[in-house]
Amino acid sequence: MIQIGNQSLDLTDPLALAAIAGVLAAVLVIILLVVSVRRAGRTAMVSEQLWGQMGGLGQRVQMLSDGQQQLFGGLTSVTEAQAQQQARLLQLMEQRLAAVSETMSVNLSSSARNTAQSLGELQQRLKTIDKAQENITKLSGDVLSLQDILSNKQTRGAFGEIQLHDIVSKALPSDSYTLQATLTNGKRADCLIHLPNPPGPIVIDSKFPLEAYEKLRAAKADWEVTEAARQFRAAVRTHIKAISEKYIIEGETADGALMFLPSEAVYAELHANYPEVVRDGFAARVWIVSPTTCMATLNTMRAILKDARMREQAGAIRATLRQLHRDVELVVERVDKLNTHFSQARTDLEQINTAAERAGKRAAKLDNFDFEELAPDAQIVPLPVPKA
Repeated sequence: MIQIGNQSLDLTDPLALAAIAGVLAAVLVIILLVVSVRRAGRTAMVSEQLWGQMGGLGQRVQMLSDGQQQLFGGLTSVTEAQAQQQARLLQLMEQRLAAVSETMSVNLSSSARNTAQSLGELQQRLKTIDKAQENITKLSGDVLSLQDILSNKQTRGAFGEIQLHDIVSKALPSDSYTLQATLTNGKRADCLIHLPNPPGPIVIDSKFPLEAYEKLRAAKADWEVTEAARQFRAAVRTHIKAISEKYIIEGETADGALMFLPSEAVYAELHANYPEVVRDGFAARVWIVSPTTCMATLNTMRAILKDARMREQAGAIRATLRQLHRDVELVVERVDKLNTHFSQARTDLEQINTAAERAGKRAAKLDNFDFEELAPDAQIVPLPVPKA
């Protein structure tokens, strides 16, 4: 129920509701009319402004069209210039590409040659390495064979004898020594040098105390070193004694002998750390030599042999000198005789020259004579003939 003034409206009554709706509709229409009128005024103002703006917009569109035309012309010029620039750029790129291609071709050819040359050198080096490897393999086998040789006393002795033979054959004439010479006591020496008296023939015997030396090198503990040193001394002294007893024979050989050690290492160890053993050798008249010192000793012996042979040939040399002196005297006599003949021949030539001059002068006189003026009884005097 709604109370309006003195009247009451029942909301449940359809007529009341219709009346209220009609009133509300009328109010709404009025409101809309008012709003429309206001908007129409505003629209007219806006329309005028819009027409003005449309005019300016048309002018701007025209200007924009003119600018577009100018822009199109500029774009055409730019396009043509760009096309020309691209053509020049393409040509330049083609030229540079051709130059780069040629350079690359030359570089590739050079690289190919260098690579081929390097591969050839590498192949040669590989062949050299293979050959060196073969030599190393062969050398390893030779070293193993040498170890096998040195591990056996018999072969070790033969090795020392071969080395001694090689040294002696290089230092001395072949007729100045004998290998495996048998002495009057039945002992056989490795080498006998035929030196003149004194000192007389001297024996060189090869000895190689390798086992004792290897034990000395392999010893670590003090007692091992002491025991190995004792064995080494004993081995060398045994060799010295054997050489002194077998190869020094009074009236047959020199008053001493040489013990040849075919190892410089053993020789150096002996002289560096065992001087008492070396002195024992001196006392027994046995001189220990290595391959180097043996060569020096043999060169000294060669000088001795040369001097001895010069003394042996001194008589023959003196006889030859006497014969040469007699031959010189005969040559002097014959030169004197030849000089006499030359002097006589020179005198004869001078006399012949004098006679020829006289004959020339007389011929000149005869050429000037007037034979018609000569008396009939004139006598011609013969010219004297010079004596020979």
